[in-house]
Amino acid sequence: MKAFVFPGQGAQFVGMGKDLYENNPVAKEMFDKANEILGFNITELMFNGTDEDLRQTKVTQPAIFLHSVILAKTMGADFAPDMVAGHSLGEFSALVAAGALSFEDGLRLVSARAQAMQKACEKTPSTMAAVLALPDETVEQICSSVTEGVVVPANYNCPGQIVISGSIEGIDAACEKLLAAGAKRALKLKVGGAFHSPIMEPARTELADAIHHTQFFAPECPVYQNVDAKPQTDPEIIKQNLIAQLTAPVRWTQSVQNMIADGADAFTEVGPGAVLQGLVKKINKDVVTNGIQ
Repeated sequence: MKAFVFPGQGAQFVGMGKDLYENNPVAKEMFDKANEILGFNITELMFNGTDEDLRQTKVTQPAIFLHSVILAKTMGADFAPDMVAGHSLGEFSALVAAGALSFEDGLRLVSARAQAMQKACEKTPSTMAAVLALPDETVEQICSSVTEGVVVPANYNCPGQIVISGSIEGIDAACEKLLAAGAKRALKLKVGGAFHSPIMEPARTELADAIHHTQFFAPECPVYQNVDAKPQTDPEIIKQNLIAQLTAPVRWTQSVQNMIADGADAFTEVGPGAVLQGLVKKINKDVVTNGIQ
């Protein structure tokens, strides 16, 4: 069975989507429509901008979404998933690709999400850190033992790789304890703020309003969502999980394990980069992985 997976923030690169735009009329039409919906020329930033331009959350998230979704939409009969999943932002790409959301509504929600997250980041200085070579349970215990500020597990990426998220003081205190407990690394990331943590609560509230006013459909195949790592097809549950996602951890390890348990033996990453292919291989080396970008 084939699983198609969609990357999240951090996969962007200058020039992303340019070949598609220049060589595929359907892609060109979708990119031009995106410029219209967003009210700024995102294609110019994607194709000819700087790394700095692409690192702005309000640009990064729609850019990765557009690259991923337009790729899926131009694959024709080759896009035939038995199941889909996306990492954080990539969940929106997965939902549009699977028919649970229209392209236009998906882009509007991603833009609203990015702006809401940007505001939450500016309101509370915060960060994230990658933790390597410790069991999940140890990381969870240490995060819950920290009394300075806020710190929680944010991304369960693969066995031995968790990203934690929280206030500056919370992350600093946790990193010290994690290294003392034997982590190979506990390294702060260059991100705008504490994604997938309680610090994103103002963004969650804002996004909830936008999601409640958007029409969702039953997807053409199950979508394994970040919040519970389970296959979902009910539009109402999908909406609730999307809202919860902003302040809850991304259960990527569990999602991939569940997809494999349900029969997935080939994973195709659709969108920029190859991060998810690497994570899938670390979760289960026996599955086939490839990418389309």
